[in-house]
Amino acid sequence: MFVHLQYNLETEKDPVVIVISTTGTGEPPDTARKFVKKIQDKTLPPDHFAHLQYGLLGLGDSEYMFFCNGGRTVDRRLQELGAQHFYDTGLADDCVGLELVVDPWIDGLWLALKEALQLQKEKEGMNNAVNAVSSSLSTAPHAVHELKLSSEVQNLKLEDEEARGSDTLSQKLDDINHVAPAGDAEPSLVHSVPPVSQSALNIPALPPEYIEVEFQDTQGENPHLSSLISEGRTFEVPVTKAVQLTREDAVKTALLLELDIADTAFEYQPGDAFCVMCPNNVSEVEKLLHILGLSEKGDNFVCVKVKQGTKKKGAVRPQHIPERSTLKFILTWCLEIRAIPKKAFLRALVECTSDAGEKRRLQELCSRQGASDYTHFIRDSNVCLLDLLHAFPSCKPSLSLLIEHLPKLQARSYSTSSSDSYQPGRLCFVFNVVEFPVGPSRPVSRKGVCTGWLAELVAPLLHPSKNSQGTKGESSSIEKISIFPRPNNAFHLPADPSVPFIMVGPGTGIAPFIGFLQHRQKLREQHTDWEFGETWLFFGCRHQDRDYLFKDELQCFLKNGTLTHLKVCFSRDSSAAEVAPPKYVQDVLRLCAKEVARVLLKERGYFYICGDKKHMADDVSDAVVDILSMEMEADKLEAMKRLAMLREAKRYLQDVWS
Repeated sequence: MFVHLQYNLETEKDPVVIVISTTGTGEPPDTARKFVKKIQDKTLPPDHFAHLQYGLLGLGDSEYMFFCNGGRTVDRRLQELGAQHFYDTGLADDCVGLELVVDPWIDGLWLALKEALQLQKEKEGMNNAVNAVSSSLSTAPHAVHELKLSSEVQNLKLEDEEARGSDTLSQKLDDINHVAPAGDAEPSLVHSVPPVSQSALNIPALPPEYIEVEFQDTQGENPHLSSLISEGRTFEVPVTKAVQLTREDAVKTALLLELDIADTAFEYQPGDAFCVMCPNNVSEVEKLLHILGLSEKGDNFVCVKVKQGTKKKGAVRPQHIPERSTLKFILTWCLEIRAIPKKAFLRALVECTSDAGEKRRLQELCSRQGASDYTHFIRDSNVCLLDLLHAFPSCKPSLSLLIEHLPKLQARSYSTSSSDSYQPGRLCFVFNVVEFPVGPSRPVSRKGVCTGWLAELVAPLLHPSKNSQGTKGESSSIEKISIFPRPNNAFHLPADPSVPFIMVGPGTGIAPFIGFLQHRQKLREQHTDWEFGETWLFFGCRHQDRDYLFKDELQCFLKNGTLTHLKVCFSRDSSAAEVAPPKYVQDVLRLCAKEVARVLLKERGYFYICGDKKHMADDVSDAVVDILSMEMEADKLEAMKRLAMLREAKRYLQDVWS
């Protein structure tokens, strides 16, 4: 029997380790919100956590504005309430690789824990925790018994059975010469070069097996998709319309889908997002079944349970895996088979690989010495399990290993592109069909998991056959998808319709603003005596005649006065003008500097950005800082402070992705 220890931070005297991530909007994750709200209580005295000593690891992505804000918030508040660090805070960046901070942070954690516990022992006397840590560290410097550290923030288990630190894999050069390619060869996913190919390796400890899969002869029904999510109710709704918004020769294919929600309780506001539950690609599932040697058993029911006698402490069946379902259901709806394999997964795959050269290369990729190769050939190359199994054909993992290491197949989030008041009972959204071309580490091209599935699903609506009924974009053959709401608490129209606002949405980033404008038009029709503030839209795309999304609709909004100002730019169109036109939305913003500053500073307007963060939102933010600096006649630092105030007041809002 495994005992799960719950710590009460109000009374906890032992050192506490907190690991916390951050959402794209800078909020703590759902699992931590209750805790964060609790510690932000203003009535708590400044010595509330004076007894507490802790170490904190924040996980974030510097591609987003509020990098590691969840961790920073908790760290700052605990300090305000008197808590003390026993170990320095670490902030890991997924943009460059979490392991660059996580690995050394965890390595240093054990010594810090030993010292903290020894200090506590001097104060309180010997206890079992000190015995466990001290004896392990003294008898084997690289072997520390698993410490199960949990908090109200996140139940994270840092468990490397029998050995943290790392295992050291030492091989004679004679044993690995056959692995290393010729001296002038380039490294790749399957080949290494010196010094990695000739190094003794520090590899992670082998994760303990803990899942057992039993095939059953009985029949039954698979669980409903709603059982796979914790967010509440799902809605199965028909796709009633599909339109390709881009020309066939556009760089990207943008589709608009319309869903019928009239007979459901689904509610949304313009600016909200919602999630689509999507399956893995059928052919990829079949390929995986073939590699596993289970092609004939895809429709068989399996029972997934914790393996008896496992060395994994507190082992439980993953929540996203049904206790009983068909094998295909698990691989299709439950596991993210496209996920980039973590180093722990690579370490486990080593044991499933028979070829010595392939085994060595997998060891290199999960080792400390091969960190750069892992980043370049796996992480940055977006390699998935199927790519690995193609590159290392002697690797034959078990089904239980996949269940242990592949993460949950996440529903995909999309911004609404409609207004329920303008189109009652209808929900529209827009997306680009994501393309992953063939590459050195990817033997076949692929489409995005969700966007590729949706594009295939609505193909009959886009290209109706002669026998289908209805007009183009509509069909008598109705496909359904499962969705659930994901309300956005901030990215909404100003409550006061007289307040002006600016929208910046190049490409499919225009999606929520179509909903904004539809809603504004309906309000104008219903309330002719109201005062409405001016509306600005800055839109950009590559080519005016290929991917100018919603061109006709925008002209209608402009003509009827719903949209006051429309500013567009085209980054790939050539121009014969003496002065080249602006290419990007941030360039157009600078040309409208006085108007932008007037809306934000004098008229207390709102500023919305939607779209790609890395290649747009940051540049727009820089442009706004420059505009504020120039119009305020202040230095850049002062302008940045003013922008920060706009963010704090929820008047500078972003809906961005990387």
